[in-house]
Amino acid sequence: MRGVGIGMRVRMLDTKAQFESLRQPILEAVERVLSSGQWIGGIEVRSLEEELAPRLGCRHAIAVASGTDALWLSLKTLGVGPGVDVVVPAFTFFATAGAVVNAGGRPIFADIERESMNIDPSSFARVITERTRVVIPVDLFGQCADYDALRRIAQPQGIALLEDAAQAIGATLDGRPAGSLGDLAALSFYPTKNLGACGDAGMVTTDDDALALKVRRYAAHGSDGGYVHSVTGTNSRLDPIQAAILRVKLTHLDRWQRARERNAAFYAARFAGHPALLPPAIGAGRRHVFHQYVIRVLKGSRDALRQHLADRGIETGIYYPLPLHLQECFAGLGARPGDRPISERAAESCLALPVHPDLTDQALNSVTQETLRWADAQT
Repeated sequence: MRGVGIGMRVRMLDTKAQFESLRQPILEAVERVLSSGQWIGGIEVRSLEEELAPRLGCRHAIAVASGTDALWLSLKTLGVGPGVDVVVPAFTFFATAGAVVNAGGRPIFADIERESMNIDPSSFARVITERTRVVIPVDLFGQCADYDALRRIAQPQGIALLEDAAQAIGATLDGRPAGSLGDLAALSFYPTKNLGACGDAGMVTTDDDALALKVRRYAAHGSDGGYVHSVTGTNSRLDPIQAAILRVKLTHLDRWQRARERNAAFYAARFAGHPALLPPAIGAGRRHVFHQYVIRVLKGSRDALRQHLADRGIETGIYYPLPLHLQECFAGLGARPGDRPISERAAESCLALPVHPDLTDQALNSVTQETLRWADAQT
């Protein structure tokens, strides 16, 4: 078999195809919102919060406008502002560190673990400053960080844990759901996520009543109602149309997740032990939800493999090509190449393969065979 065949393309994700498969219930949900006249807040938003809170293992789920807002609101709730340092992993999406700056704080970059690519607790311990008040572990690509080790370091020093679970709805750590592992957690429902809206959408979760109240206050211009404002907040509401769409998709999430795990297992069985490729490792006690299936290229060029696959109609992704500590906007923080070596190596070697739940067996075979065809030539 050679490649994917003429006229066939293997996509990283096809949001249009997913919509077509759910067209009728989604359109009915949108019509329900428009007909209700409740175009801000309302029953759809409350129902989504009530449906997701127990699933995420927490008492409070606060729907907000985006995953980035969820991070910013959580940081403000935890008291981040000028003079406060927040530790973030050097290898993750920009929003994690960008939200710190926009909250008025200073990001401090920790390196990652080689196997999980999540924040390394020992690196976190080394970069703590006297101004550190928060650490943001990221459940990268759909696998939870080591929260128990992080909390053992953070708690005695009064450092709060803000879980960035934007990529990890459905993931677990020793049976505990992503979204319940920090003092607060931020989730994203960006369209490409495992549970994705048809636009921006996010959520903050917590078990703490006081923190939940503060998040809602910051999301409502700093007010608890009645035109009285105790803090300077912002306007961050989840559109009820997006909430209604998410409620439709939520009923399919378990089925989609089983398909992602099946696809990931297919790849893992075929890439295991190959000297040119390193498939993602699943840590003990973890359920990985494979928002992305990210391999690392150990021999040859990651970019050459990507081109090889692209020439055969197979889409891939690079998450992320430049670690955060080396981004131009953070140059003033003084980081240099070599400061976070594992993050830097990951940025050079990581390649995401299609893993979405609509992949056919033919597509899976094509991705696998063409990846191995290239990899075999490197050894």
